[in-house]
Amino acid sequence: MSATVKIRVTLILIILLAFVFLFIGSGLDFDYLIPKRLMRLATIVLGSICLAFSAVVFQTVVGNRILAPSVMGYEAVYLLWQVLLLFVMGTNGLMILGVSGNFIVSIILMLIYSWVLQHWLFPQCKNDVYTLLLFGLVLTMVIGTITQFIQLRISPGEFSIFQGLSYTSFNRSQPQTLLYGTLAVTTVLWVSRKTLPVLDVMALGREQAQSLGVNHTKYVKRYLALIAILVAVSTSLIGPTVFMGVFVANIAYVLAGSNHHKVTLPIACAITIAIFLMAQIFVEHVFNYKTSVSILVNLVGGIYFLALTVRTRGFT
Repeated sequence: MSATVKIRVTLILIILLAFVFLFIGSGLDFDYLIPKRLMRLATIVLGSICLAFSAVVFQTVVGNRILAPSVMGYEAVYLLWQVLLLFVMGTNGLMILGVSGNFIVSIILMLIYSWVLQHWLFPQCKNDVYTLLLFGLVLTMVIGTITQFIQLRISPGEFSIFQGLSYTSFNRSQPQTLLYGTLAVTTVLWVSRKTLPVLDVMALGREQAQSLGVNHTKYVKRYLALIAILVAVSTSLIGPTVFMGVFVANIAYVLAGSNHHKVTLPIACAITIAIFLMAQIFVEHVFNYKTSVSILVNLVGGIYFLALTVRTRGFT
């Protein structure tokens, strides 16, 4: 089965899942229920594109398929910022900054963190992926520990708000957030579309890419900045996803049967949308909200990540 056919089959599956998600148990309520579900559907699509694109490109940049932006602490930085905002300014901080202000500050912080990784961590570990993974996990744990320490010092009301930001959810997005997110993602995709062949070359490795005339350092800087923006958008819209990026990226590689990014990226986006739609349908209509999307996704993704870590050696 060719990659084009696989993409078409996946798109048909997504359309069927979208119709099921929108209309099952809705009673055709176009006044309230279906518009709410349309908002969640838009959030799922936009967040999935951010997650899949950032995961695949990040693995190409760092040269390994067992890494993802969440493993390197990007989402932990977002959560640290949110809890610091609540600790310093309380719930008024969210109101003062507003949706747009919080969104812009989150992106700036992600870009700063990306710059730190690029100039400090990656040069130290460029020849040792497992050391890079170890450093990333330690950074994530340290940032997470600081976040947990600050949680103990905020009020119960502020803690409940932060808990809502700590789990994957498609219910908290707002039209304003979706608008800003769509503009940011559209810009990133537009900037990236002409450099997909460069990503194919970078997947061969630093030395090979440089020998073929690619300015590896320049493109690493560019793509890490774009990844930071996408992670900020996805985390703002749907919350942390932890191992989901590793999971969908590696499934995309298998289904695509190719390392060309013009094939793997669309398939990864489509797979992520389908998985999130199925998870949300299960949460709403099978488990009756007795579990959450993050629990289902992280359970499957975490098991897959452990298996991949044990069985994989390097970028193959």
